[in-house]
Amino acid sequence: MNFAAQVFRRHRPHEPALLAIDREGARRTVTFGEVEERSARIAGRLEELGVGKGDIVMTVMGSSPDWVAGVMAAFRIGAVALPCVTQSRASDLALRASVVDPAAVLTTPEHAGQVEDAALSCPTLVLPDASLDAAPRAGYAEVADDDPAFLIFTSGTSGAPKAVVHGARYLFGQALQAEHWLDVRPGDLVWCTAAAGWSKSARNSFIAAWLRGATAVVHDARFDPQQRVDLIQDLGVNVLCMAPTEYRMVLRRAEVSALPRLRSSVAAGEALEATTVDAWHAASGTWLRDGFGQTETGAITTNRPGEAPRPGSMGRPLPGLRTFIDDGQLHLDPTTSPTFFLGYQGHDAPAGPWATGDLVDEDEDGYLWFRGRADDIILSAGYRIGPTEVEAALAAHPAVADVGVVGAPDPERGQVVRAVIVLADDTAPSDALIRDLQDHVKERTAPYKYPRLVDFVGELPRTPSGKLRRAALRG
Repeated sequence: MNFAAQVFRRHRPHEPALLAIDREGARRTVTFGEVEERSARIAGRLEELGVGKGDIVMTVMGSSPDWVAGVMAAFRIGAVALPCVTQSRASDLALRASVVDPAAVLTTPEHAGQVEDAALSCPTLVLPDASLDAAPRAGYAEVADDDPAFLIFTSGTSGAPKAVVHGARYLFGQALQAEHWLDVRPGDLVWCTAAAGWSKSARNSFIAAWLRGATAVVHDARFDPQQRVDLIQDLGVNVLCMAPTEYRMVLRRAEVSALPRLRSSVAAGEALEATTVDAWHAASGTWLRDGFGQTETGAITTNRPGEAPRPGSMGRPLPGLRTFIDDGQLHLDPTTSPTFFLGYQGHDAPAGPWATGDLVDEDEDGYLWFRGRADDIILSAGYRIGPTEVEAALAAHPAVADVGVVGAPDPERGQVVRAVIVLADDTAPSDALIRDLQDHVKERTAPYKYPRLVDFVGELPRTPSGKLRRAALRG
């Protein structure tokens, strides 16, 4: 069953699909008919370039109608969409391409330089492209539930990021969380603020909204707390999905008054404390409902709409999902989840129960409470950051003899990246060196991964076999 075919046949051409806002603040409504036509032409051009069913189409684009049309074009011809964050450096793109071998890249003039510097061995289509008006309209490929459709990279605790492969069922499976977490209703205006390239962005930016007959907001601009609040009020947003860090920053840096048209506010991606839930309710008039999921699993637990809020809780399992706690760690029965992944690129998903790596407690009513991670992933402002990626970037600096990276608590971002560094001989610590090290990381990998805290030590704590003792660094 082809997801693009189902969407465009379910909605009339004149119905609003997107409310797009560009960086200059200009707004326009994009209909389903326009998205269908644009996606058909992009898909036709991709087919001319030799892209077909099962091939991977990488996107390096901000949240825009062209990005949405590009992703839908991939779904249309049975290709696999791989959104990448626009902060990715050429080395990040080259690494991902070496893992998945994309057949084509969709990008914009703003990010075409990054793609060119990555020296990928596949064609690039820069959007918008006026010549697409003459491209053939592609038809719809036959797609089975377990055919690969969506691919996203996630940070691992060791080694390079891993490519998570989802089947077509993942797209349709978003209807569960769209109803029982987001609470999307027909005619709603839905805004998920996650940047294009993250799993939460595609599934909640437009897929979940469209499955429930709603219109999605796409906004290609840097985060500004006051602008965010003003837009929510001015646009009449009904459903809002932001990272906890964004809620914290809005509450601290913007003037928030009652938002009478905002019915549903949800958060995910990092721990959400009760104080932020209470503060958002007091300011906006809506309760903030936390949810939990992973790139591999999709949504697992939610605080459901219409139920008494449990500030600080990650909620209960979605209807039909079976979870259990073993040795303090939350596990999921993958056979009960409509959005569980097919596997990592080149490998099937692990057999048996899925260990999330998250330590939780369960109360007498079945609500789960997050207590920490069982691994070393750093959750900062909704981003999952693998420490080894940052360590590799810092280790390439001539002033660094040894380095360890951990997360440190932060009142706004939840955690920030902290680098503990042993300097090379004849190198003295200084504020200028710290700035140079931070800039060095920003140049070698996505800037959000840079260490906001840098400490210098004489020696790192390691085991007799040489393994870094991150727990000692955090302590």
